[in-house]
Amino acid sequence: MPQERKIKLGLILHGVGRTWDDWRHPDRDVRASTSLSFYRAQAQQAERGRFDFLFVADSLSINEKSSPHYLYRFEPLTILSALAAVTEHIGLVGTLSVSYTEPFNVARQFASLDHISGGRAGWNVVTSWLSDTAANFGKAAHPAHHERYRIAAEHLSVVQGLWDSWEDDALVGDKQGGVFVDAAKLHRLDHVGPYFQVRGPLNIGRSPQGQPVIFQAGASEDGKDFAARHAEVVFCGPQNLEEAQTYYRDLKARAERLGRPDGAPFILPGAAPIVGRTDEEAEAYYQELSELTSIDTGLGFLSRAFNDHDFRQYDLDGPFPDVARIGQDSNQSASQRILERVRAGNLTVRQIARELSTPRGDFVGSPEKVADALQRWFENEGADGFVIFEALPGQLERFVDLVVPVLQQRGLLRVEYEHDTFRENLGLPFPSNRYVAENKRAG
Repeated sequence: MPQERKIKLGLILHGVGRTWDDWRHPDRDVRASTSLSFYRAQAQQAERGRFDFLFVADSLSINEKSSPHYLYRFEPLTILSALAAVTEHIGLVGTLSVSYTEPFNVARQFASLDHISGGRAGWNVVTSWLSDTAANFGKAAHPAHHERYRIAAEHLSVVQGLWDSWEDDALVGDKQGGVFVDAAKLHRLDHVGPYFQVRGPLNIGRSPQGQPVIFQAGASEDGKDFAARHAEVVFCGPQNLEEAQTYYRDLKARAERLGRPDGAPFILPGAAPIVGRTDEEAEAYYQELSELTSIDTGLGFLSRAFNDHDFRQYDLDGPFPDVARIGQDSNQSASQRILERVRAGNLTVRQIARELSTPRGDFVGSPEKVADALQRWFENEGADGFVIFEALPGQLERFVDLVVPVLQQRGLLRVEYEHDTFRENLGLPFPSNRYVAENKRAG
């Protein structure tokens, strides 16, 4: 019988917060983004709430305008390896850029995390949109948007090929016979392509889940095509249910046209619930968050979507500047969404910055109200689950204690972890080793 569909939940680990002002909350530890004890507590809370995974975002370039969390934080694989030792079931998803990494290193790092965690690793494949990143890696220029996705396709193919270097039973360990590995089941990749040349084999075998789970977060046309072809889970950022439904249906249709199984890939919008025991208490929390916000947060989100462009150089109350070209070669999806909103409302820089700073969204209210909204998105082609941001200190605990039981009572969320590996808990199939599959076809 097919497995009953459940809401999938991830928690994004965002230290001092996701905006430019969250760190100013009186209960926020200003060193949270580099605090193992803080992340351990969050990871264990999420696991208590039966979340599917932890998610660590990343970028490789900062400047004085970057948000506090981006200025001062852990490298993803390092913190996830530490959290693997203090959790048992929850998946561990890290962001690593294909534009500034070598496939062999990426394959080795994620395979190591997968073994350390007992089969709980996931890779969020990104191409990096901030052009200043090139200067940190000795590159003359940042790749153009369309080229970044060609690099991504080849990079991912090489990494997955390296993960198949060892067949599942290649490690023999026969002490009497003196055979450590069956050489016939250890394979070189011998890849030669336009961007990478990689011989292989990888110097670590396959984990209990076969290969780490592939995440992706592209929302441009190139990004959606890449996700439809390659991703197993997609992280996205719609502003409302209507936007979510449009994205969901579009991406599922692209995947179906490519012959992927029904329902692939899983689509998980970001959500920042603000939960109170009553609607009134939740509203008070929302106002607490709003009072922290300055124009810096709105301008920060605006700048990030346009390759860290400085919007303070313009009259904040004048017409919105012509910056479409900058967005086109940076974060296409976010910049286009902002430009559409600006045109629709004839907004100034200050007005769009205010809208971006503290969006209210559907997920503010009592536990039942927040659960209703999550269920509405889930049951109406808006989401297969959600990546949760902690909007205020203590909100993760409130979500776990108050909203999770409601979802469980409704049969929408697991009560216990069903399996040992991340892939199994998501309901994804075990990926067959390509060389074994080739031998079967040849036989």
